[in-house]
Amino acid sequence: ASKYRERTMNSWIIWLVVGVISFLGGLVALANPFAATLTAVVLSGWLFIIVGVLTFISAFSDQVWGGRILALFLSVLLVILGSNLVGQPLRGIIPLTYFTALMLIAAGAFRLLLGFGSSIPQLRWAMIVSGAISVLMAVMILSNFPQSAMVVLGVFLAFDLILNGVTIIVLALSRKTQTNN
Repeated sequence: ASKYRERTMNSWIIWLVVGVISFLGGLVALANPFAATLTAVVLSGWLFIIVGVLTFISAFSDQVWGGRILALFLSVLLVILGSNLVGQPLRGIIPLTYFTALMLIAAGAFRLLLGFGSSIPQLRWAMIVSGAISVLMAVMILSNFPQSAMVVLGVFLAFDLILNGVTIIVLALSRKTQTNN
């Protein structure tokens, strides 16, 4: 039992450190949202490249030529898109921000539809509020577009890092409490 307690004790400390780093990273991103926007664009580019390479590799496991050709085509497009975002992040800010606004509209509309159709009151209100906030964020982005593109992704990244940090800190402290009991 003491080895388990010792491992859990070390584990909660690691989670706490990760949470604090995420929280502080969010504050740094919030202090310089343009640099954070460029970082978000470059990270997105690398993710597109990785997904493109994995799609290319997986294309050869497809038994049907039609699926294989489509996967190869998609993989090349993803690698080209990712390479452009990594190589020229300033050019990628506007389209990526526009795409983000469109995704917020789509996700918000979907949540609103689910919320209004739900028979569970708590879920209904959570979905309606969440959907309305997503649509409102998209309207805010588009109402000042393209100027908003210079900071929006960075602010989103900052808030995500801050909220992630707070969540992980709470998780770590709850683990600490469990080991003390």
